[in-house]
Amino acid sequence: MKIKVFYFARLKETLKFSTEDLVLPDDVFASTLTLLKLKAHLAKRSDVWQQMLMGKLKVRGAINHVLVDDHAPISDGDEVAFFPPVTGG
Repeated sequence: MKIKVFYFARLKETLKFSTEDLVLPDDVFASTLTLLKLKAHLAKRSDVWQQMLMGKLKVRGAINHVLVDDHAPISDGDEVAFFPPVTGG
């Protein structure tokens, strides 16, 4: 499975990634790859990734430009975006 992943705001700055093409091994998902499974897979890269994607920061996600929850399925060729919550005033 190949997807394109985008990182925004604090995630982009901290992880030193803005985008990447990701080829996922079959063992990343048992039946369906979800946003949560992708976060967990990426979090294995290092402690910093773990803290940013699976820690206290509530990372939001979008698939193909649509906001989704952590249980949304990801398909081959999808674009996935991660960004921290923002506040406005």
